Amino acid sequence: MRVAILGCGYVGLELARQLVDDHAVVGVRRSEAGIEAVEATGAEAVQADVTDADALGAVPDVDAMVFAASSGGRGAGAAREVYVEGLRAAIETFGERENAPDRLVYTSSTGVYGDHEGGWVDESTPLEPTTEKTAVLVEAERIARELAPEYGIDGGVARFAGLYGPDRYRLERYLEGPVTEGYLNMVHRDDAAGIVRFMLESTDEELLVAVDDEPVDKWTFADWLADECGVERPPKRTKAERLDDDSLSEPARRRILTSKRCSNDRVRELGYEFRYPTYREGYRDAIEAYRERRK
Repeated sequence: MRVAILGCGYVGLELARQLVDDHAVVGVRRSEAGIEAVEATGAEAVQADVTDADALGAVPDVDAMVFAASSGGRGAGAAREVYVEGLRAAIETFGERENAPDRLVYTSSTGVYGDHEGGWVDESTPLEPTTEKTAVLVEAERIARELAPEYGIDGGVARFAGLYGPDRYRLERYLEGPVTEGYLNMVHRDDAAGIVRFMLESTDEELLVAVDDEPVDKWTFADWLADECGVERPPKRTKAERLDDDSLSEPARRRILTSKRCSNDRVRELGYEFRYPTYREGYRDAIEAYRERRK
């Protein structure tokens, strides 16, 4: 199978590493540094902006494509340009080719669920985006699942929970505090990539939630992390205390008020095996490195 990873960044590079031994992989990035990172995985690298339909012409025909581009943490306008217009351009560009792909996987976010007051959500839960950006993600999911089939492409969506892993453990955030109450839904980078690989190789499932086995209360997680690192447990604050900050932006307030626990039952039922089933396994390398630095 020949696979194009459009926006071959944090998860995309790991996906390339997982695929290169068994498949032909093409990683697409905008920058020279990005191209070098793609080449380091052993994949073929193509320098192109995934939002530019003409530039995508440099990408060869493929059997499957993964749209994993990022808007770089910018606002809703940038998100729309990448996730909606970019995805639409990619589907149309590859779909109009004589040898169109058979499969598309678009990487979305569990932010599309909105607030469920700490309740459980899964693939069947209705979407209730609470910000402009998450509303854009919902629209992009619709494009992946509805526009792609118009071109004969099997469109799928992987909804990522909070990503962590090498270079993204953010230990200090939880060790130093203060830590605001709420739930953490997480997935290690390697499993996020692994679930996308699973969707390419092992299932035609249209939608999967990519999250580990155990959503965890932030205070519980922070205390566990501090204990494992051998430092004092961090200060805590309630949501009400955090919301007393008048300098908080409206999107930040909405994020604080959003609470849910994401289920991976469907992924498990289909047979995916997690490398890092919970944060306990996933943070082990980071904890050991932290303790070593403090010696």
